[in-house]
Amino acid sequence: MNRLYEKTKLGNLELKNHVVMAPMTRSRSIGNIPGEIVAKYYEQRAEAGLIITEGTSPSPNGLGYARIPGIFSKEQTAAWKQVTERVHKKESKIFVQLMHTGRIGHELNLPKSAKVLGPSAILAQGKMWTDEKGMLDHPVPKEMSKEEIQSTISEFVSASKNAIEAGFDGVELHAANGYLLEQFLHPSSNQRTDEYGGSIENRIRFVLEVAKAVSAAIGKEKTGIRLSPYGAFNDLYPFPETHEEYSLLAEKLKEIGIVYIHLVDHSSMGAPVVEPKTVSAIRNHFKGTLILSGGYDAIRAEKDIESGNANLVAFGKPFLANPDLVTRFQKNIALVNFDETTLYTPGEKGYTDYPFAEVK
Repeated sequence: MNRLYEKTKLGNLELKNHVVMAPMTRSRSIGNIPGEIVAKYYEQRAEAGLIITEGTSPSPNGLGYARIPGIFSKEQTAAWKQVTERVHKKESKIFVQLMHTGRIGHELNLPKSAKVLGPSAILAQGKMWTDEKGMLDHPVPKEMSKEEIQSTISEFVSASKNAIEAGFDGVELHAANGYLLEQFLHPSSNQRTDEYGGSIENRIRFVLEVAKAVSAAIGKEKTGIRLSPYGAFNDLYPFPETHEEYSLLAEKLKEIGIVYIHLVDHSSMGAPVVEPKTVSAIRNHFKGTLILSGGYDAIRAEKDIESGNANLVAFGKPFLANPDLVTRFQKNIALVNFDETTLYTPGEKGYTDYPFAEVK
């Protein structure tokens, strides 16, 4: 038992344990640049074998939320260097999650020249916080032209190169939770009639082209992806072809040779459970490292590592208020509950001020 805390491999990286810190938006990057408190936050949580950062935009168009970081400018890239250096000093590895928000955003959160884009001009139900005017409805996105699709792929490639320059061990493409990559996968948000829409093969094309281009630019062993089949987030819900689509997507991702699939199950937050047959299909088709996340505790994580259901297990919410989560798991120390009112507020409160346990 306790394989969860043993060393393991992710591609050619050695991880000090099987624990992953899941990506979680925290909205602390003023001016979309990760500052000192962001570096402190990740350094505090570097007990994890692998940290996956919060969603970080590869493009000005992808900065849909207030105060989320980017990695498309020299200033942002330089700022991320202090994060990676401090995490590496703690002997942890760190991937940046590239998250283009697509239609989930608002113009008031974007730079002046940027646009809210989507695969089709279809409104996402719901509202978005803006620091200027509070909660506002999502706007109808601009349908991406083929030129904009190609330029967005180039932005993912450029951001990935910036990530390696900043010292990241790799990148995770965020194709989950209703953001741009998943918007192309989903028939309700993608109603294109060209080669990027319609059939399953066409809907997965953009994601595969991004994965292939990024892999070619920085190495397939440094490229992962996050998927959320059966998720119910940002106005995207399960659809009849979910199983078939994600099975084929996993098969094609294996052909590209990326290092991992990070499969998230949002059922602990009220979404439908990810169908076991779909998890099995992804595992059988993909063959690479499989990271599972969603409502895990240490006991369940150990079981899935021991059984081979997962190679790594990611923890999200427990890491918010427990920077020393691995120590608390190992020593059976009670976990601290996080403060929901400070999840997305600026500043250190509810971010870097959670206590470390007193270990006797």
